[in-house]
Amino acid sequence: MNADSVTSASLSDGVRQALEISLRGADELLPQDEWVKKLQRAEATGTSLRIKFGLDPTAPDIHLGHTVVFNKMRQLQDLGHTVIPLIGDFTTTIGDPSGRNNTRPPLTREQIEANAATYFDQLRLVLNVDRAEVRYNSEWSDPLGARGMIQLAAKYTVARMMERDDFNKRFKAGQSISVHEFLYPLMQGYDSVALKSDLELGGTDQKFNLLVGRHLQQEYGQEPQCILTMPLLEGLDGVEKMSKSKNNYIGISEDANTMFAKVLSISDDLMWRWYTLLSFQSLAQIEALKAEIAGGRNPKDAKVALAKEITTRFHSAAAAETAEQDFVNRSKGGVPDEIPEVLLTGAPLGIGQLLKQANLAASSGEGNRLIDGGGVRVDSTVVSDKGLKLPAGIYVVQVGKRKFARVTLS
Repeated sequence: MNADSVTSASLSDGVRQALEISLRGADELLPQDEWVKKLQRAEATGTSLRIKFGLDPTAPDIHLGHTVVFNKMRQLQDLGHTVIPLIGDFTTTIGDPSGRNNTRPPLTREQIEANAATYFDQLRLVLNVDRAEVRYNSEWSDPLGARGMIQLAAKYTVARMMERDDFNKRFKAGQSISVHEFLYPLMQGYDSVALKSDLELGGTDQKFNLLVGRHLQQEYGQEPQCILTMPLLEGLDGVEKMSKSKNNYIGISEDANTMFAKVLSISDDLMWRWYTLLSFQSLAQIEALKAEIAGGRNPKDAKVALAKEITTRFHSAAAAETAEQDFVNRSKGGVPDEIPEVLLTGAPLGIGQLLKQANLAASSGEGNRLIDGGGVRVDSTVVSDKGLKLPAGIYVVQVGKRKFARVTLS
C-alpha cells in the first residue's frame, strides 16, 4: 500500500506527508480516499483529527508487539492530531472474542483497575500522554443502562454479526457462542460514536470491530471514521505473533541489558520488518542501510543500531551504551563474532538440561560428563557444579573449544 494509489489530482505537501506516514507499515487504510479528505479538511481549517485506539487492560505488561500501533499514533500525534488512548475498562468486563475459539473469561473490576494503573507509565514511553486525550469507556457505557443497550443492539443485525470469521467458524463447528460476546464489537463501535472518532487504529485481528464503529457512527448521524489496521508483529522466533504466552516477546519494562540482547537475537530477515514497524528512522534511511548491507556491510551493525534505538526509547541512551558494552564483554574470551542464538524457557534451568536443549550436548547426562571434564564454560567461567541452575538472562555457553551458543533464558 502506498501514497501512489491516491488518484487525487493534487495533494499539498502536508497532506502527502501525512498520508505517507499513515501508510508506513500499515496493512489496510479504509477508505483511503475518505482519509485524504479528512486530512485536507484538517489542513484547510487548522483543526486536528481525532484518532482513537482502544486498550483492554487484560494484562499489566505491554510488549513491543503492542507498540506497533502506539508508534503509529505517536507519528500522527507529531503531525498535530489528537490521539485518544482509550482504556477499555468496560469492554474488558465483557471479554474480547477476537480470534478465539472459545469464550474469553471476563476479568474482575479489581483485576482491570490493577492492570490499567500500570498502563500509563508504559504508554508514556511511546506517546506524549500529556498531549493525548486519555479516556475510559465506562464514562459512557455504564450510564447507557439496559434500555440503551437494547436500543444499541437494534442498530446491528445477527446476520452481519455472523459474518465475523471467528463467530462463523465456532458456529459451524458447534462451539458455544455466548450472547454477551455479540456485545463486545457493539460496545467498541459505540466508543467511536461517543468520541466522534475520525480514525481508529487496531491490529489486523480487530478489522471487524473497527468496521462496526463505522456502521454505528452512520446510524447515529455522524461522519464515519476511517480505519487503519497494523500487522501483528512476529516475536523473537520470527514465526508466531509476539505474545507473552508464547514467550517470544520483549516487554517494554524489561531491563536494558535483556532488551538489547533479545533484539540482537532475532534473525536478519526479521530485523528489517522490525525496522519498518518499530524504528522511528525514515523509510529512506532504512533503505540506505539495506543498500549498505547488500553492499557487504555486516548485518550485525544494523541489528546493533536497532537494538540501541529500541533500548534508548524505553530506557536511555546511556543505558543502551552500557547494554552494548555488556553484550560485548560477554562475547569476549575467544568467542567467535557469529555464534548460534538460542531461546530457552523454564528458568531457572539446570545446566545439564540447558546444554541438551541448546544442542551443545546429546543429553543432560552427557552434559554432566562434560562438566566433570572441565569442558563447559558459562560467560567464560568454567562450570564445576553439575547442580547449577541458571536464572533468566543472557549467557554465552561454550563446550570444548569449538561449540558455542548465546542462550537467552526466560
